[in-house]
Amino acid sequence: MITDNNKKLAQWAMDYALKNGCQAAKLVLYSNSNASFELRDAKMDKLQQASESGLSISLFVDGKYGSYSTNRLDKKELEGFIKNGIESTRYLAEDKARVLPDASRYYKGGKPDLQLFDTKFYDINPDDKVAIARMAAEEVMGKDERIISVSTSYSDGENASYRLTSNGFEGESKSTWFSAFAEVAVKGEGEARPSSYWYDSALYYDKLIKSGIGVKALERVLQKLGQKKAASGKYTMVVDPMNSGQLISPLLSALYGSALQQKNSFLLDKLNTKVGSDKLNLMDEPHTIGANGARYFDTEGVATERRPVFESGVLKTYFIDTYNSKKMGVAPTINSPSLLVLQPGNKDLDGLIADVEKGILVTGFNGGNSNSSSGDFSYGIEGFLIENGKLTQPVNEMNVTGNMVTLWSSLVAIGNDPRLSSSWRIPSLVFEGVDFSGL
Repeated sequence: MITDNNKKLAQWAMDYALKNGCQAAKLVLYSNSNASFELRDAKMDKLQQASESGLSISLFVDGKYGSYSTNRLDKKELEGFIKNGIESTRYLAEDKARVLPDASRYYKGGKPDLQLFDTKFYDINPDDKVAIARMAAEEVMGKDERIISVSTSYSDGENASYRLTSNGFEGESKSTWFSAFAEVAVKGEGEARPSSYWYDSALYYDKLIKSGIGVKALERVLQKLGQKKAASGKYTMVVDPMNSGQLISPLLSALYGSALQQKNSFLLDKLNTKVGSDKLNLMDEPHTIGANGARYFDTEGVATERRPVFESGVLKTYFIDTYNSKKMGVAPTINSPSLLVLQPGNKDLDGLIADVEKGILVTGFNGGNSNSSSGDFSYGIEGFLIENGKLTQPVNEMNVTGNMVTLWSSLVAIGNDPRLSSSWRIPSLVFEGVDFSGL
């Protein structure tokens, strides 16, 4: 929690820096706390509680830039900390691209509360938290003789920050989160010990799904029994909403100013170019009330806005912060996406599977990578063979390979099932003609 006294201390620190040789500065005061209760086989295994608060300040001194952090929030301590930071910065190389954002781009306030903070956070009884983790375990224990271990947990936390810049930005944000988790391992054939998990998360305690977590984890692991490789070849690939974000991630990484400036992006110079199928419609929706990822300003204080990332497969924006915009000589946008929403289709995962004659449903990615410069990728996967619209055989130890641009150009269907608790609302995805290697 950030108190009024904390804010006054931050304002004093800013003034002190400017009066002692610093021409410009930005500052963030933060306070975070979290707790977790972990059970193994329904017995308490680990209890963890942590809290931290601190101050980070970026100093612009004689054309040079330095960033420093401390958790000692005493005024006398901060005096020495800031003076030492200013003197240390003078030893650094000059960097003319290190400047504060244009003040006209800052969020000015006045918009509705985004409702990201649950005031019940401080009142939840620890016994109730443990009971959620225990319920998830009891949903599994004794339900199948092949069960080897059951790990469950409940966790929650709060995050708060207060930001200042010397050219006029002041902003505060705070949020809470709650999560319930279960993982089950069972004895498979031979030495196989498959495991699977399920979880739910929410910004508000009352919206957290507290039952059925263990049931779903057990259901998912039992479906894995009898996994084996399928024949190599081209398949229609269906990716469930637990894993679809894995395929969005390389696209997003290629859009950051840091990658573009280093020429380490397979989407360099692709703005307003078609790089995906007509089904690829991705929006950044930062002002969605009560949604994970929602925010009115980024970490620079720059105001967020609703913006298309891809429209009918056409790349519409890069994520370029002030520093990289100066390095590249282009206009800045925003330093990162907030709440990504992929336009959904009208079928759930079962409906998508029913339309596939020969395919593989991917329910997990196991290692691998995507080359940021070329977009070429190779991932280990597990999931299910799809034959004539039905899941017929659990598969594992297979690889999917290709190129990200080619893959997203082969997107043919999108589900209606994004996980709404995520800041990446990416539903199930269907791609045609994807290369899998197995037998």
